[in-house]
Amino acid sequence: MITIEINGQRLELKNGSNLRDAIELSKTFYIPGTTAGILKSGTQKEEATSEYRVFTTKGEFRIELIGDSMIWNRFSHNFLNIKAHWETNNSVAFGPVETDILPERAEKKYNRYDIFFGTGGYDAKNTYLMFSKNRHISDYGSPQDALVGKVISGKDIIAKLKQGDTLIKIEPVVRWETLLDKVSTHDLSTMLEDGMRIFTYFKVDLVNEAPEGAEHFLAVIRKKIFNIDTFSNSFISDDALKGEGCPYEHWEARSEGSVAVRTDGLGNGRAYIYKEDRTSSAVHSVVGHVSAGIELIRIAEHGSRLTALSNPEQVMILGMSFEQAEEMLSARGLRLEKRGYTGEDAIIVEQDPDTTIEIIGEGIVTGLGVRSDKIIDVSFYYDLAPKTLDFFRHSLRLKDRPLGPLPVFYTYENTYLFRSEKEAEAYKEINPENIPKTTARAGDIGVTNQAAKRYGMIGVRLTDDDRYGPTGEKFECTNIIGKVIDPDRLRGVKAGDVVYIREV
Repeated sequence: MITIEINGQRLELKNGSNLRDAIELSKTFYIPGTTAGILKSGTQKEEATSEYRVFTTKGEFRIELIGDSMIWNRFSHNFLNIKAHWETNNSVAFGPVETDILPERAEKKYNRYDIFFGTGGYDAKNTYLMFSKNRHISDYGSPQDALVGKVISGKDIIAKLKQGDTLIKIEPVVRWETLLDKVSTHDLSTMLEDGMRIFTYFKVDLVNEAPEGAEHFLAVIRKKIFNIDTFSNSFISDDALKGEGCPYEHWEARSEGSVAVRTDGLGNGRAYIYKEDRTSSAVHSVVGHVSAGIELIRIAEHGSRLTALSNPEQVMILGMSFEQAEEMLSARGLRLEKRGYTGEDAIIVEQDPDTTIEIIGEGIVTGLGVRSDKIIDVSFYYDLAPKTLDFFRHSLRLKDRPLGPLPVFYTYENTYLFRSEKEAEAYKEINPENIPKTTARAGDIGVTNQAAKRYGMIGVRLTDDDRYGPTGEKFECTNIIGKVIDPDRLRGVKAGDVVYIREV
């Protein structure tokens, strides 16, 4: 038998077992085809560290020791599974436990996120591990050298800590350059050895301070997959929403495990996950922190596809029926308010609030319904018209949503022309791409390219035509991007109406 660990779960397997066996036996979360990370036994050298992860009942934060770490190394483990005995607006105290520190009767200055030891009644038998919530002056019966560290990430957790919360685990941050023998693979037949540690997914805890940025990241991992499109020693990034706007919301140091969205400049819209500490940035809004599986991010290579989870999961009801939405929301303790058309065939096309963080905060979401015949299902030609499709999906926000509105601009005979609500100013050129050769087929959806004055116009024709494309332009001016599944749904729509495009 061999003993392995998979996502923190210890398992005993038969000799000759492979990665598939471990995943199936553990029933751990894993999306087939994505990369798993494996650390072999005995590859980790012990080395001194000044950084620690602290796990509490409210979440995880990270600290850095300051000055002499001896007092921390001697006593910090005594506070595991110890509850917060008291808390104020300025600090929270875990304990008491018995130590041999030397209390001092003196007021001291404490800054926000300072970590120090204090005593009750100036008695070392009643020693507390304390975290400062605000800048203040107080006498906690601390030793002369009171300060032992600072909170450097997960700072929002400190404000949430209350009396009765517990310190669950304290672990040093391992310097990954010492982890030499590691494997990045999606081959489930990979043979396992005794002592291996396996990671099949990572999880991100989103921060409340960045609701729109968090929603941006949730759209990136909508299929629970993070693609490593950009790779360096200090970060990885997924470029799925590169070029899509995202506001700057949350200023915080980009420490290891931080998740950030670039909000301006080159790479705007990229989602980053950091493997090394970086300072705060005016163009990188921190939207979350990796709470599990940072090892996978460390091991994975360029081009890998990683299984990704989030806390909270996305609340997205667009494209659902009201019945489906109510079932999903009810399971999460949320309420639905209906607006617009609410018949049995209604499909939700708008939600308010727009972001998951806001919906969970308010406990309710309003859905706007329309008749199902307003939903136009389209199959896209990604291989044939990638650049034009990028313009189209950007214009309708189909990159981050399951459906998007498309106003009817003009109709004549069997031709329907549309203009997107969202201006695609970044797309100054739409080059000819996948133009019809001999016939424009009924149901083809096309975009006028830059060879004509009305570039960016979108059109669908309900009949075949051997002279003009779906937008009424000549073939050389028309890029075909996909096919409408049921073109007859367009019959009867008129200028000023809005239909909703849904990808199938």
